[in-house]
Amino acid sequence: MFKKVLIALVVLIAGFAVVVALQPSDFKVERTATIDAPAAEVFPHVNDLHKWDAWSPWAKLDPEAKVAFEGPEAGKDAAMSWAGNSSVGAGQMTIVESRPDDVVSLKVDFTEPMEGTSTSEFAFKPEGQSTSVTWTMASRHDFIGKAMCLIMNGKKMIGDEMDKGLTQLKSVAERGKTS
Repeated sequence: MFKKVLIALVVLIAGFAVVVALQPSDFKVERTATIDAPAAEVFPHVNDLHKWDAWSPWAKLDPEAKVAFEGPEAGKDAAMSWAGNSSVGAGQMTIVESRPDDVVSLKVDFTEPMEGTSTSEFAFKPEGQSTSVTWTMASRHDFIGKAMCLIMNGKKMIGDEMDKGLTQLKSVAERGKTS
């Protein structure tokens, strides 16, 4: 009896390992929202990392997180580091590209709870007096990352947080608060 249970357990673990190994290494999640404000009024909320506290879904998970800023006030080379609870972990993000009212691209380096690097991009597309904002997050996962993403449904989890962030960005931008 014990031998059969052990064999079944080994087969299950091996099957899971095969499923994980067959998962794509590239991880990408994209969400879009239409904001009833021109790109010139939406862009500063993303391009200035000091303003992320007003709309970032992760800022709400740990209001006590320690945050520090480096580099210019906004735009290319502006950086923000954070260290917080287990919900937000620790890391640094740096704006690597900034084109006014068009795109903000960031490199995000995580140090806790797991080390890793991802990219995040916000693309702004005018639509009359409104702006379509597309937020894309991408990274590459190793075997452990693929397993964690599979078990926790990482794409849905990240996508849900991105949806929250875009909804909050919409609210802030539509109130016209760029300062």
